[in-house]
Amino acid sequence: MKKFLIVGLGNIGAEYVNTRHNIGFKVVDHLARKESVEFQTAKLGQMAEYKLKGRTLFLLKPNTYMNLSGKAVKYWMDQENIPASNVLIITDDLNLPFGSIRIRTKGSDGGHNGLKSIQQILNTSEYPRFRFGISDEFKKGKQVDYVLGEWNDEEKAKLTERLDISAAIIQSFALAGLEITMTSFNGK
Repeated sequence: MKKFLIVGLGNIGAEYVNTRHNIGFKVVDHLARKESVEFQTAKLGQMAEYKLKGRTLFLLKPNTYMNLSGKAVKYWMDQENIPASNVLIITDDLNLPFGSIRIRTKGSDGGHNGLKSIQQILNTSEYPRFRFGISDEFKKGKQVDYVLGEWNDEEKAKLTERLDISAAIIQSFALAGLEITMTSFNGK
């Protein structure tokens, strides 16, 4: 049975739940609800597991805080013997308009501390990543406040539809592969 590690990046704690920076957690939470699976406390995070047409998807929300995400990713890759090609990291991206999607096979960390940690610990930048646009609608010097801020009303109104698409991306990744998923969803 093929295994996949789907990692939603975010920060633990009630104060971060509805922040833009926690979109990775929000995406895997949404998929877990759709598939009626629950997260359980596991080593270095919260984990939910479900089967999809002969594949096992492990949904992980690291509890290491964003800056140490690589530790949890590496542990679960080793624990479940999952190759980097079957790992999908879901993260926020300031450089994309709200709700825009960019899926890549590899790339730089783009200044994102979660990706930076993963690349340092895995010693590679070659792993699939799914960037969810949160836009850059903040005043100079206010980036941290914006990223750790909550969604505005316009974003909230569109979020469920974007989360449904995000869940479809994860399932496509496991069933059809990265290349087809990129072709089908990039820019949507």
